[in-house]
Amino acid sequence: MDEAIESKPPEPVTPPAKPARRAQRGGLGWLLGVLALGGAAYAVWQVGRLEHALSDSRAAGLDRIEARLQPLAQSVDQLRRDVEAVRARVADGDGVNRSLREEVLGLGERSRNLEDAVANLADQRLSSRDAIALNEAEYLLLIARQRLELFQDAQGALAAYRLADGALAAAENPLYASTRQTIAAEIEALAAARPADTQTALGTLEQVRTAAAGWPLKPVEVRDAPAADSRFARMFGAFVRVSRDGTQASDGRDPALQRSLIAIDLRRAEAAVLARDEAAYRQALSSVQAGIRSAFNTHDGAVGRGLEQLDQLAATPLAPALPELGTALRELRNLRATRALSQPATPAAGPAGDPAAPPTGEPGSDGAGA
Repeated sequence: MDEAIESKPPEPVTPPAKPARRAQRGGLGWLLGVLALGGAAYAVWQVGRLEHALSDSRAAGLDRIEARLQPLAQSVDQLRRDVEAVRARVADGDGVNRSLREEVLGLGERSRNLEDAVANLADQRLSSRDAIALNEAEYLLLIARQRLELFQDAQGALAAYRLADGALAAAENPLYASTRQTIAAEIEALAAARPADTQTALGTLEQVRTAAAGWPLKPVEVRDAPAADSRFARMFGAFVRVSRDGTQASDGRDPALQRSLIAIDLRRAEAAVLARDEAAYRQALSSVQAGIRSAFNTHDGAVGRGLEQLDQLAATPLAPALPELGTALRELRNLRATRALSQPATPAAGPAGDPAAPPTGEPGSDGAGA
């Protein structure tokens, strides 16, 4: 304001008005000073109020922040405690894991030892099973040869050979494939001989013997007696009858006696079958057939079937020329002896660790033939 006043062009001052102007200027200066001080005081007051408001708002904000931060601090403390607990649990888990790892390693070692032991037991079981199968096959081959040589029992020999082939198949060893081929060749040779089955023949003879008890007899042909050509013949003809030997000689026989004779002939045939006596067998069959035709009614169905069965038995050779057995048995024994010599003779430990226990390998070739 002073500058504005001062910037005004000076008015022409009249000489008589100078003191009054100076007094006006002094009052105006004081007024301006007072106004300036008031403005400064107001400004200071406003600044103080603003500072007080700011301090109050800052304190309220800090209080609010503290109120908000207090739960967070509590949460942080709780999280810190949880983290410490988790760390402790992790440390415990690490310890447990280390102990479990050690136990797992120990179990793995034990399982490997058990696997080795089981493998050894399996090998021993397989070798023992093979030895038992070979012993069984050798024994059956020996029995087959003895049955054929002593009793001419070709069917029993065939059955024994088939069982021996099954025993060698159970061994599952390709070393004995040639022995099985030899057994198959001897089985074919026995089957080609077509021997009579003992059990079948005995069963058929027994059926015929049982059925003969109910067969009807042949009707008796009654011939008229020749006329008496003399007084002596007419006198004794009522008491004495004379007949000649011929086809009707058996008409007067007792039926029970006829059945008994046929039963005896059938028993003779059965004994011949068991003894493998070809001649006695044929003779007994012929006697039975002749007795049936002479004593029984051949037109009856049961008698006809009995004769057909006897004809079938007569057509079958009882003791044909049978092949010589024993090749497969000798081959099996040679293979077992060769394999026993090729294996090291190291005794295996027994179940209780006894080194003196016998080995689990194959026995000698004489083990099964005894």
